[in-house]
Amino acid sequence: MAGSHGKFYWNELMARDVGKAKKFYADTLGWSFEAMPMPGGGTYWIAKMSGEPVGGIFDISGADYAGVPEGWMPYIAVDDVDARVKKAVAAGAKVMKPAFDVPNVGRIVILQEPGGAGIGWMTPAD
Repeated sequence: MAGSHGKFYWNELMARDVGKAKKFYADTLGWSFEAMPMPGGGTYWIAKMSGEPVGGIFDISGADYAGVPEGWMPYIAVDDVDARVKKAVAAGAKVMKPAFDVPNVGRIVILQEPGGAGIGWMTPAD
């Protein structure tokens, strides 16, 4: 597995003004950005530092994301998303977005843990 089970693997900024966010992080941290087309349209932005991926920016300006707050979403690597979701639900978590596959990235689920915090779990693609 590309990521180590149980460790934070990826961070993604959910932003309504992607241009403003990109400018902020480029100006303050020196990040550069690479466009990644998303299935169904749109662009996901891979943030890079010295050519290495450090995070991403996801555009939530569309109507589908009304009411979703801007903020950073962390993702934890897990060995088997589907099996782990069953354990998470049994332990009191709620599924906010059912497991889905992102080609060449991995299988992802978005959960709300029992305390109310949102968290992404993903089984990274090899």
